[in-house]
Amino acid sequence: MTRSEAKWAGLYLGLAGLSVLAYLGASRAGGFVGFPLDDAWIHQTYARNLGLRGEFAFVPGQPSAGSTSPLWSTLLAVGYGLRIDYRVWTFGLGMFVLALTAWLVRRLVLGIWPAAALTAGLAGAWAACEWHLAWSAVSGMETLLFTALALAVFVIDPERAAGWLGFAAGTAVLIRPDGLTLMPFALLRIAQVPTRRGRRMLAAGSAFGLLFGAYLVFNQALAGTPWPNTFYAKQAEYAILLRIPVVRRWLQAAAIPFAGGTALLLPGLVSTAWWGLGARPRCWDCLWAAGWAGGLLTAYALRLPVSYQHGRYLIPVIPVILALGMGGLRLWLRPGSARFWPRVVSRAWLLAMGTAALAFWVTGAQAYRRDVQIIETEMVASAHWINQWTEPDALIAAHDIGALGYFGGRRLLDLAGLVSPEVIPFIRDEAQLGTWLDLSSADYLMTFPNWYPGLVSRPKIEQVFETGAPFSPGAGGENMAVYRWRRDVQ
Repeated sequence: MTRSEAKWAGLYLGLAGLSVLAYLGASRAGGFVGFPLDDAWIHQTYARNLGLRGEFAFVPGQPSAGSTSPLWSTLLAVGYGLRIDYRVWTFGLGMFVLALTAWLVRRLVLGIWPAAALTAGLAGAWAACEWHLAWSAVSGMETLLFTALALAVFVIDPERAAGWLGFAAGTAVLIRPDGLTLMPFALLRIAQVPTRRGRRMLAAGSAFGLLFGAYLVFNQALAGTPWPNTFYAKQAEYAILLRIPVVRRWLQAAAIPFAGGTALLLPGLVSTAWWGLGARPRCWDCLWAAGWAGGLLTAYALRLPVSYQHGRYLIPVIPVILALGMGGLRLWLRPGSARFWPRVVSRAWLLAMGTAALAFWVTGAQAYRRDVQIIETEMVASAHWINQWTEPDALIAAHDIGALGYFGGRRLLDLAGLVSPEVIPFIRDEAQLGTWLDLSSADYLMTFPNWYPGLVSRPKIEQVFETGAPFSPGAGGENMAVYRWRRDVQ
């Protein structure tokens, strides 16, 4: 690494550390240090069992494929194996991957515009402070690692390291099934190399195939299906959303990455597209990166059109938007122009970008604090209550099983289908769910009441606990409750 590269890497590591510490500080000021979504506790539960017991299982002694990201869970397990506090290890990983993402954004800009050193550096700095990415760094989730691998597919030189292109795409599949969308673009990049294309494609395909094959075998061995349980469960749970017109779903998905200062990059994206198509030789790399981002948006609009948790499934396209948008703005912004209006408009636009980025960085920290407060006072609090006040052999049914699995210490029935895949065919049918709970001899049900109004209104059910915390109702939600499940006698 050159001295210049080392300086940029140090800057991005410092900015990533600042973002992580600021967001954790905001969370601590709100009373808690934890995770902003229950799914993060799913990864922690798998990681703890893997790191301490040597088994890939959510429930000890019951290996399962309930983790969408087996590699992320494995990385978290290293911390448990080394006896490092899980929060220190997880947030440390998040900080490192955020800095790596920022560095890769810079490399992507330089790969397309080699002379744009300052623009590339600023794009990377923005990535280290972009609020979605900062939130992801302290979310405990795999989102940023997948993001970095996606960027790597568009940064790695296909002429010198074609095998590493396939390796990056294959590793991305181990992080999220969405990684499958990357390999076609890796091959398209290799196709632009003037010599030995076949050999390079073979190297990339072999590396990808080895990892992808291992992923399929892993899931087949644990779950009897080639994909993790979550792959099927999420699509079944949100299938009702597919009734929304497809154009509306796509527009909703496309709006998510622009919920922040990135909206000011739209003119830059248009400029990049226009320039990329008209340049001679044509800028294939910028077109492939834009094509992947658009393809991922389209895939989610078609199959899983959800926007919860700040659109975390679509966060990986944001660094591509930053790179292409910043590069495109360079094509028409003229802050040093001798002409009055081009100079004033350019400087005003740059000022607006900086102000918006900072404002949303602060707003993101506040959103993170609220998210952690809700998870800690609803899911985590309910799990602790179950651990303290239910019978040791009680069987608990729940939709949110992450914190419950980590802190509850009880046997579980998963209404979301992650570790109870048999529920997937009737995941939205409350009548069948009630019958399933009866036949499974459930003892308690933990849920937000509005999620299962039919189940919680059964005559024989008895509410035995409610969190009573103010944060979820204050955000428009409700409190988690625990019910004693009294089985119907036929």
